[in-house]
Amino acid sequence: MRPFRHKLLILLLGSLAILAASIVMLLNWYIKDRDLAAVSMKAQKDLAACQEIIDAKYPGPWSVRNEELYKGEVKISLNNDLVDHLAQLTGDTVTLFLGDTRAATTVRGSNGERAIGTKAAANVAQIVLKNGQTYSGEADVVGQRYQTAYTPLRTGNGTIIGMFYVGISPVYEQEFVNKPLATMAGLVAALTILVGLIALVLLYKWVGYPLKEIFAGSRDVAAEHGNQKVSIFDSGEAEKIEDAFMQMVEQIQALTWEISRSTNNNIDNALLKSNANAVFEQIKANEQMSEQTYAYTAPAAFEPLPEMENPWWNRAESLPKGLNKATLDQIVQYLQATHRPISTEEVAEGVKLTRVTVRRYLEFLEQCGVLKSEQKCGTVGRPVKIFIPL
Repeated sequence: MRPFRHKLLILLLGSLAILAASIVMLLNWYIKDRDLAAVSMKAQKDLAACQEIIDAKYPGPWSVRNEELYKGEVKISLNNDLVDHLAQLTGDTVTLFLGDTRAATTVRGSNGERAIGTKAAANVAQIVLKNGQTYSGEADVVGQRYQTAYTPLRTGNGTIIGMFYVGISPVYEQEFVNKPLATMAGLVAALTILVGLIALVLLYKWVGYPLKEIFAGSRDVAAEHGNQKVSIFDSGEAEKIEDAFMQMVEQIQALTWEISRSTNNNIDNALLKSNANAVFEQIKANEQMSEQTYAYTAPAAFEPLPEMENPWWNRAESLPKGLNKATLDQIVQYLQATHRPISTEEVAEGVKLTRVTVRRYLEFLEQCGVLKSEQKCGTVGRPVKIFIPL
């Protein structure tokens, strides 16, 4: 199975990748939609500008002579110089139609030659030639889709004799759309990588490192039977986990000592019962003996147990809430064995308990008057509380 931190890392990177892809898709849709509108607007403006140039350069009405297109006295059919000049100014393809047939154009067919004599799309011819309206939008131009603009060509009396066209090629349109999209996609990718790196650092600091400390501390506690406290340089949820873990350890320790004490009590009760039976047997024997000898011997006085005279036990009969006799016995025995000034950490290591638990018992013994405490500087300058037997 993957470690927990690896799963978090995969979740984070996957979320960032999905977010970046979603942003790019939205940008693609937004930019493409706006850019297509901008391209269509450009075609309309270029169409109007080219009409003004033609009217200024060739005054006079549009007319048809000998089945050829004229503007004033100038022949427009096959006038490549005119359409090339307009195409160079606008960057568009330019065509002048006689009816629905190309009379002068920069549009080239599949063979690379000018598409003179080819027809306009039927839907465009219907709108422009039949209905007399301007057409703007995508249209088929010699087998390719262009963003176009068409307007009717009218004679002096208003008769429609042809069309004037400008169109933006697919290559230009793709460059117009894809360039900003590629730029935005690069910025999104760079920003995603930056955010990912920052998130990785914060994830390790706020989640990975605390979890690592908790796991390491739990292994140490398990290995040493609870003699070390899990310490985490963090706050918030990790600190709550730390506190809950230490409470669990202390509860397990208290339960262990309760079980041990109950076991010892059961053994003591069994011994007392056995001793009581022996006393009863002795009494019966004495009664039988007294019937025979009529002699009486006074029983010997009970001798006090050694520990009852020990000052360590004088105030241990009534313990505060949270302390138990078995744990106190264990700590007192260790203190009697060492009988020297000692710190909480040393006692905790010696009796295999946590420092928090040991400190409560040592402070209780200090209140009982069998210990006193002093503050001393530790190895790294931090004060250490030393308990001294009296």
